[in-house]
Amino acid sequence: MPEQQQWTITATEQPPEWFIQAVKQYTPASNGLYAAQLLWQRGIKDRQQLTAFINYKVYQPASAFEFGQEMHLAIARLQQAYNTKEKIAIWGDFDADGITATSVLWDGLGQFYAQNTQLVYYIPNRLKESHGLNNQGIDNLAKQGCKLIVTCDTGSTNIEEIIYAKHLGIDVIVTDHHTLPAERPPVAAIINPRYFPKEHQLFNLSGVAVAYKLVEALYQNLPNVAKYPLEDLLDLVAVGLIADLVQLSGDCRYLAQMGIQRLQEDFKQPAAARRRPGVGRLLELCQKSGDRPTDISFGLGPRINAVSRIQGDASFCVELLTSRDVKRCNELAEVTELANARRKSLQKDVQAQVAQKLTQLDLSTTSVIVLEDAQWPAGVLGLVAGQIAQETGRPTILLSTEGLGTGDWGLGTGKDSSQSPLPLIPRGGPTFPDPQSLARGSARSVNSVDLYQLVKEQAHLLHRFGGHPFAAGLSLLVENIPLFTAAINQQLRQSLGSTTLTPTVQADLTVTVADLGKELFLELKLLEPCGMGNPVPKLLIQNCWFENSWHRNQQDWQGKKVQYIKAEFDIRDDSSRSAFPGLWWGHYKDELPIGRCDCIAELDYNTFKKRYEIRLIAVRSSANSALTTQHPPFILDLRNQEHSATQHSGLIIEDCPTNWDDLRMWLRRCLAISRSTSGLENQQQLAIAWSKPKHQPPNQIWLTLVGIAKYLSRTNQLVTRGQLLEKIGISDQTLLVGIKALKYLGFTVQRQDRSLQITWNPNDSSENLADEAVARFLAAVREEQFQQQYFAEVPLSTIVAIASYDSK
Repeated sequence: MPEQQQWTITATEQPPEWFIQAVKQYTPASNGLYAAQLLWQRGIKDRQQLTAFINYKVYQPASAFEFGQEMHLAIARLQQAYNTKEKIAIWGDFDADGITATSVLWDGLGQFYAQNTQLVYYIPNRLKESHGLNNQGIDNLAKQGCKLIVTCDTGSTNIEEIIYAKHLGIDVIVTDHHTLPAERPPVAAIINPRYFPKEHQLFNLSGVAVAYKLVEALYQNLPNVAKYPLEDLLDLVAVGLIADLVQLSGDCRYLAQMGIQRLQEDFKQPAAARRRPGVGRLLELCQKSGDRPTDISFGLGPRINAVSRIQGDASFCVELLTSRDVKRCNELAEVTELANARRKSLQKDVQAQVAQKLTQLDLSTTSVIVLEDAQWPAGVLGLVAGQIAQETGRPTILLSTEGLGTGDWGLGTGKDSSQSPLPLIPRGGPTFPDPQSLARGSARSVNSVDLYQLVKEQAHLLHRFGGHPFAAGLSLLVENIPLFTAAINQQLRQSLGSTTLTPTVQADLTVTVADLGKELFLELKLLEPCGMGNPVPKLLIQNCWFENSWHRNQQDWQGKKVQYIKAEFDIRDDSSRSAFPGLWWGHYKDELPIGRCDCIAELDYNTFKKRYEIRLIAVRSSANSALTTQHPPFILDLRNQEHSATQHSGLIIEDCPTNWDDLRMWLRRCLAISRSTSGLENQQQLAIAWSKPKHQPPNQIWLTLVGIAKYLSRTNQLVTRGQLLEKIGISDQTLLVGIKALKYLGFTVQRQDRSLQITWNPNDSSENLADEAVARFLAAVREEQFQQQYFAEVPLSTIVAIASYDSK
C-alpha cells in the first residue's frame, strides 16, 4: 500500500493564436501559453468569457431576487419579524460552510435584529446529532420564545421537523444548497439554487453564499438600517465557498474573488484594527496571509472543521469569526488551532492503523474496503477514508464501534466533501434500543463510483445512511458488518463487470524544473480561485531527481510536536543548473525514490518562507513511467434544451436515467463504437438530451394507478405494461411494486399474451398489509423521482469523469 497508480495526462489542444495573445495581456512577464492551454481545455473559449473569468470587476452578478417568489416570501416574513420584534433563531451546520453561513446570518441579520435577545443561533453537535433540524433542538428554541427559524446550509429535506416546528407556532425559512425534496416543504420560504437550471449563474452557490443572498435582499428591502456595509460579509463567503469545494463558476467564482480580496485587505491591518481579529489570528497561526485560495483550503477550512471533529460542539466558531474582541478572538483561535493539531495527530494514528489492517486484505479481490475498530474516533474517519480511497482506487468505509452517540456523518467537511447531500434513507428493519450496539462511520468514494447508489441497495442492513455520490455517513448493527461488507463488494463487482479499479492521478501540463518559479506561478494564478470544475493545475515533471531531503513532525503554535509529518526537498532535472524547493505532506523523506523519477506536483507560493515551491502529489521511478493520454469523452449536454434528432449524428439519450448503470450502458456502447473507428475525429458522440421531469406527487400517482385498475376491471379491457408506464410516468421496477400493492386491495393481475388483465374483488383485500404495501410503493416513487431529479442536474463534469474512467 499504496497500489501502483495509473497516471494520465490531459490531451493538449492548441488554442488559436488570437486566444493566446488575449491571455498574454494578463501575463506580461511570460508568453501566456500554459495559461491559455488550461483555460481553453476548461471551456473558456471567447473574449467575453475570458474577461469575466479573470477580472471580477467586469462580471455581472445576479440579483438576490433572481430567486423569485421564494425570496419575496422570505423577505416579507423577515419584515414581519422586524416590525413585530419576534425572536429569530439561525439554525446552522457544523462544517466550514455551515459555520460561515451561520456567521454571515449572525452578522448580516444582526444589523436588523438585536443579537442575543431577538436573534440567536443553534449549531448541532457533530458527535451527538446529525446534520439538519431535529425536534429536540426545535423544542429548545420554542421554550426560548422563537417564532421564526432561518436555516443555513441545511433543512431542505427536513419535512417532518418543519411540520413539527409549525405545530409549535414556529415558521421556517430554509436557505440551503443541498438536494431538493420531491415536493416543496411547508415552509415560509425556501431559498435553494437547485431550483435553477444547472446553467444558471447561481446554481452552484454553497450554503454560505445562499445565506449571503438572503442578507443582500434584506439590505435592499430595509435600506439605511444597517450600520456596516454588505460587502463586509464577503470574506466569510469566500471561506465557506472554497472550504466546501463547490464548483467555482458564475457567481460562486465572483463572490470568492471579491471575498479573498477583502480577506487579504483585513489581514494587512494591525491586529487591533482588523474587522475580524479571529480570522486574522487563525491566519497567523497557520502561517498564511489570506491572499490565496489555498490559505482557505489548507489553512482556515480544516481548522474550522477540526473543532466539531474533535469537540463535537463548534458553536464558539461563530464568535471566533464575528467578534471584534481581540483578546477573546485570540483565545478562541488558539483553542481552534489546538483542535486542528489534535485532529492531525488522530488522523495520522488512525491512518497507520488502517494501513496495518489493509495488509490483511487481498485488494485483488476487494472492490469496496470496509474496516472497523473499537478505538477509532468518529470525527476523523471521513478524512482517513478519503486518503485510503485515493491511494487504493477503491471506495472506502471506515466504522467505529466506540459508541459516541449518533456518529459522524462526514458530509460537507471542508477539503473532503464535494457534492450536495441526499436525504437520509430511513432505517430499514427493526428499531435499535441500544445505541452502543451500533457501528458508526464515514465512507468516501473514488473513480466516479456512486456511493449513494451503492449503499442504498443495502439499506435493509443499515440503521441510518445519508450522503451523496462521493461522501457519506452511516450506522449499522455491529453484527451486520460482515454481511454488509460481502453484499456491497458483490454489488460493485457486478456493476463494474470487467473494469478494474485502479488509483489514478491526472496531470494537466508537462513542465521542466527550469519552468518552475514566479513567471509560471503568476500565469497559473490566472485560474484562481480553483475548485470543483476548475482544479488546481497538476504539473508533470519527468526524468527528475531529489536532493537535500529531510523530514520532521510539525509543531503547533506553542512549539509542541504534532504527530503529523512532512518531507522537504530540492528537485532537479537536466533543464537547469538550479534546484527548486518542494514539500510532501504526510510523507517521510525515505519514501522519495532514489535516482531518476517522474513526479506530479502543484506550484505554490509560501508566504511564510517567502519562496515559490512545489507541493508533491505523486512520484514514481522513471522505470515505471507508462503514461496514458486522457482524451475527454465526446459528450454533448442537451438536457432541458430544444433539440432535433436529425441535428446530431451520435447516440442520443432522451429518457432520464434513474441510476448510473443505465447511463453506463450508453457510455460503454458509445466507447465501443469509438474504439471500432480510428482517429480522434471519428469518435462517437453521445448526446444526453433528457429534460427535467415534471413529477406528480406520489400520492396522486397511486390514486391514478388505483383508478386505472378499477376502470380496467369494470370495463374488462386489457392493458399493456408499456401503456401503464406511459400513463403513470414511472419505471417498470416501481410499477411492479405498485402491482403488488394493488393485490392487497383485492385486485388480481394476470398475463394474457403481451397484455395484463386486472380484476377486482374488494372482499379479498387485506387492509393492514395494504397500508404497508402502499407505503413501499410511495417510497419507491419518491426514490425514483429523486434519482431523476439528480440526473437532471448532475454536473456534466461528473458524467465525463465516469466516462473517462470507463474508457481506461
